[in-house]
Amino acid sequence: MNRIATSSPALSDRERAVAEKFAAGLTYREIGEALFIAPSTVRTHLASIYEKLGVRNKVALASYFAGATSAQPAPSLSDASPVLAIFPIECLNSEERWQRFADGLSSDITIDLARYAGLPVIAFHTMKSLGSKPADFAADGKALGATYLVSGQLRAEERRVRLTIELADAENGVSLWSERYDRPVEDVFKLQDSLTEGVINVLAGCFGAIATVGRNAVRRKPPASLRAYDFYLLGVEQHNMFSRAGNVEAIRLLSRALELDPTLVRAWTELAYAYSIEACNGFGDDVPGSIENWRAAVENALRLDPTDSAAHTCLGDLKGCLGDFEGAERAYQRGFEYGSNHADTLALLAGSKALVAGDPAEAIPLIERAMRLNPLAPPWYFGMQGRILFVAGRHREAIAALRRSSPDSPNVLMFLALAHAAVSETGEAARIAARLKAEFPDFSVERFIAAYPVTNPHAVQAIRDAAKLARLG
Repeated sequence: MNRIATSSPALSDRERAVAEKFAAGLTYREIGEALFIAPSTVRTHLASIYEKLGVRNKVALASYFAGATSAQPAPSLSDASPVLAIFPIECLNSEERWQRFADGLSSDITIDLARYAGLPVIAFHTMKSLGSKPADFAADGKALGATYLVSGQLRAEERRVRLTIELADAENGVSLWSERYDRPVEDVFKLQDSLTEGVINVLAGCFGAIATVGRNAVRRKPPASLRAYDFYLLGVEQHNMFSRAGNVEAIRLLSRALELDPTLVRAWTELAYAYSIEACNGFGDDVPGSIENWRAAVENALRLDPTDSAAHTCLGDLKGCLGDFEGAERAYQRGFEYGSNHADTLALLAGSKALVAGDPAEAIPLIERAMRLNPLAPPWYFGMQGRILFVAGRHREAIAALRRSSPDSPNVLMFLALAHAAVSETGEAARIAARLKAEFPDFSVERFIAAYPVTNPHAVQAIRDAAKLARLG
């Protein structure tokens, strides 16, 4: 007799038959045909089975049958990190070309979210095979072990296409976020790319809808119950403050995440960036040690995922710091190849191209594209934009951007002082310089230039010239 039959007598014979077939990989339709019941009845049985057995997805259900554990069900994938289920976008037009367009859009969003969100995403063909209706989304999401559900509707008119996307909680079906996109009908492939990019970056950025929802949920949990992904989310939030205290806390939280899950690629990448900030902002006493930790973290990220665009960009900064500028340019090129549609990567690349290696003229279109792709841009985007505009000589615009960035970051304060000095506002420049010296005594312009590192000749000269005017050492 199988394990479920002996340890879970509450299952009926019909529930046991459904559970066995679903764990074996059969679809709702195939189970229904084998047992002479409707697919919707299969779904109802599965909801009851999951509740009775205390499992959350097909993997855990199969483990029950295989006897993978003796007392507790196998941990589901969502115990480690959230799982996304992206239902095929519903096309409200009857024309076949728009039906194909909706399927292509769904597939692209699924693939790109898996790449950029750093989360498990259920394969598109699996979601397509369900044939779900909106009323069944919550039940199907539960059956698949999903944490979040993404669904949408598309309507095409003569000259415009309208898309509505919604993020929902798989546990209860409650809507967590929604957005409407309205685009002109032009080249159909450009339209598909435009919609895909918009959805991906609003959902998947470091302050995107998924991360924001996750952080809000984490804060409601008892500290002892936090998972690796929870620590990662909190670590990213602290890191993006770019303050001394925030960076110290980010390193602690990200290190804890990696203790729990050493395979969490994004945590390694964020940890590498946190150590790079420690090195160039004067947040630590041991600069060589910070750089070595930076190197180890970014190498771990790329060993686990050689296509991580942010990790390649971080590696480029490290190569520049170590004097390997050709290696830096190669790393930036790979970062762009793997992350050309990802706003966070583009913003990081823009700052690096302006200061470290490559052509500074390429930086402005990169940061502008990042801003377009991610209307939820976090403050650090504006810090990147400010330093780029400063190097370009657009000092008033630089000041405006930097005022929207992280207020406790020494490099933001430095560029703000430099920009004010460049437009002859020496009083304001001196005030900011005094704050820098008081709050960040270990920070200096030359240390920033060496550790970031700033190597583009025009950038170096512009910073040093303005530093003299601002009386920054």
